[in-house]
Amino acid sequence: MGHDDPPRHQVVADDLRRRLARGDWPVGAKLPSRARMAEEYGVNPNVMQKAQERLIIEGYLEGRAGSGTYVARPRERRRMIRSRPRKPAGGVTFTGGMAEPDHVGVWQARSQVRTAAPDHIARRLGIAPGDPCVRTGYEFIADALTSQFAVSWEPAPAVMRPTVPSQRRPDTSGAVAGRLRAKGIDIVTAVEVPRPARATREQADLLGIGLGDLILVIERTYYDSDGRAVETTDLVVPDVRWEVAYELAVAGPESR
Repeated sequence: MGHDDPPRHQVVADDLRRRLARGDWPVGAKLPSRARMAEEYGVNPNVMQKAQERLIIEGYLEGRAGSGTYVARPRERRRMIRSRPRKPAGGVTFTGGMAEPDHVGVWQARSQVRTAAPDHIARRLGIAPGDPCVRTGYEFIADALTSQFAVSWEPAPAVMRPTVPSQRRPDTSGAVAGRLRAKGIDIVTAVEVPRPARATREQADLLGIGLGDLILVIERTYYDSDGRAVETTDLVVPDVRWEVAYELAVAGPESR
């Protein structure tokens, strides 16, 4: 193969995916042995194993220990509504959104304080490159699969502000916006910019997808009442499991 040709296991996986879509093997059917399929495609068994593992990750196949590889029941590709207000569950809107279609959603986070802002983050926050920020990584898990992850950046001076006294503190159940409001930062606008991309090795490992698989990176930035950016996040969503939708309100006749 030439330098620009895709890896052999990817070529095999693409062909197997087409054959599965065509119905060459029905749901629940056992595939021929790996050695037999490797012989059919003219590749070594390791290449066939990588191809099948890719389709297992994508949900087309499932491996059963000591039994073989079977055609899996198609996974539901869920819709993520980004613009509909939801009642947060456990303090995070994600878990509330998962509860709506009767799925279990959990999340975990880890923060690093006084992390130097890289150039692209500094531009989005309107600060100087290298200025200290609090960097927080979030992993969102739905039904035991990592459905998305996010990396947020907040300028350290804003994060380190003292919390407003409880009798004057607004509801903080709205996660980021609520937490910042509790520090006296009035969030009035959030801007989201969706950008399609291909998964890096780190992103693929975190999401359990293949290197180079399609992802959606949503750049979200919160602005306060003075138009100042106070938090920015890259939310990474695997395309194979989610489609992202935005609902837009339409004014009725009485509003015209």
